[in-house]
Amino acid sequence: MEHYSQTAPVASGQSQAGGNTGPLVIVTILFFMWGLLTSLNDVLIPHLKAVYTLTYVQAMLVQFCFFGAYFIVSLPAGMLIKKLGYQNGAVAGLTIAAAGCALFYPAATSGYTLFLIAFFVLAAGITILQVAANPYVAVLGDPRTASSRLTLTQAFNSLGTTVAPALGGMLILGGVVLSADDLAKLPAAEQAAYHAKEAASVQGPYLALAAALLVLAILFALARLPKIVDAEDSSVKGGFSEVLKHRHLALGAVAIFLYVGGEVSIGSFLINFLGDPKVASLTAADAAHYVSFYWGGAMIGRFIGFAVMRTISPGKALAFNAAAVIVLVLLAIFSGGSLAMWAILAVGLFNSIMFPTIFSMALNKLGPLTGQGSGVLCMAIVGGALVPFAQGYLADTVSLQLSFLIPAACYTFILYFGLKYANMYSEK
Repeated sequence: MEHYSQTAPVASGQSQAGGNTGPLVIVTILFFMWGLLTSLNDVLIPHLKAVYTLTYVQAMLVQFCFFGAYFIVSLPAGMLIKKLGYQNGAVAGLTIAAAGCALFYPAATSGYTLFLIAFFVLAAGITILQVAANPYVAVLGDPRTASSRLTLTQAFNSLGTTVAPALGGMLILGGVVLSADDLAKLPAAEQAAYHAKEAASVQGPYLALAAALLVLAILFALARLPKIVDAEDSSVKGGFSEVLKHRHLALGAVAIFLYVGGEVSIGSFLINFLGDPKVASLTAADAAHYVSFYWGGAMIGRFIGFAVMRTISPGKALAFNAAAVIVLVLLAIFSGGSLAMWAILAVGLFNSIMFPTIFSMALNKLGPLTGQGSGVLCMAIVGGALVPFAQGYLADTVSLQLSFLIPAACYTFILYFGLKYANMYSEK
């Protein structure tokens, strides 16, 4: 899952040349970690679905709690950072995320509800962390090379999302998962023992992640990082209603909502889709390795997009990619076998540029309202909590394959947005 971040306030800081390598390494590890943690959801959803014999809609409560945290915590996170400062804010975010990971241990023995609480706490920590950590990428070195540093950190974020499914598949999905029918044949005591054993498979990996996050919190607390000056203009008046009068921002918020919703939906259902007898009949553990291709494609696509958009307008690139995704998703729905499998995995490659492109187009020429515009777009990330529910409902009532019509519809709006503002940057 790519790094969904609140655009940070304009930052400036003083730092000694050559003294930035250590801090930059720490910040880059942060980007890697939240990519890894977010992408692990795609492995845990089918696992928890099987363990607790959930419907698809019930399984999507994972994404509801996780991405709901972005919506609820985004604005309080900004206030917390103003109070604590950026460095202490990052430490707070890491500590809260570590607490969320640690909650997976008792959740394994107490049930699905505590898992959902753990997901919310983990995502709350990641949200605070992102709001706090993003400005450091800009100030750790020469301002002229800030964009290349951002590309580097985002690449490591994508590396985290690529590694997580394979790692999770090995550590969490490695055991034999019984079907609902096989499970029903077991005596009640054996069913309870099976549920406990399968749920406990997440304890070790998430305790290790909690420990890693605490180590990072200590490193971040001890690191000598440059001071960041919040340069937001407090004299700017006008709330969300004022900024929403800008049509391209309002449509951009809808596009962000639907993009994040579509992308999260596809990722959430991938393992089950690849396990479908009409598609690839893969076990959950084998399918998890293929999910890495989905996120790996997004990592490669970022670099291709970076080069392509130097000559082609962002709107046209966005429209082309959205059209490609629609074709690929429809292929996955109406075909079968390896064609359907590779079509859905290839979506990741074309997703790569969408979030940052929509974000920057929506904020274009907002001037002093950029901060408020950014807040609106950040809250639109709640699409990741809501759209998977719609797909889950369709998967439960019609079929898993046809449920992918929901993300296909989401990308149709993104195609419209890209075409509407195809010449945005060439307009006077």
